[in-house]
Amino acid sequence: MPYLVLDIALSAERMKAVYQGHANRVLIRSRDGTRVSLPAHHLRPFLTHEGVYGSFELEFAEQGHLLCLRRLR
Repeated sequence: MPYLVLDIALSAERMKAVYQGHANRVLIRSRDGTRVSLPAHHLRPFLTHEGVYGSFELEFAEQGHLLCLRRLR
């Protein structure tokens, strides 16, 4: 399956817009330059009181829908 590596740095303040209903997608640029519009609810498992930070692998089907988002170590 195709995948992209994303380096995400979203503060808790930026994620607050999601919870307040002002945003439901996050625009992220992958390491190879591909722009990804990711539904914000996929980031919730990785949200801490500081926000969402780290490197992630986004695996997707040939049709483009998300199969898996996992944190890289």
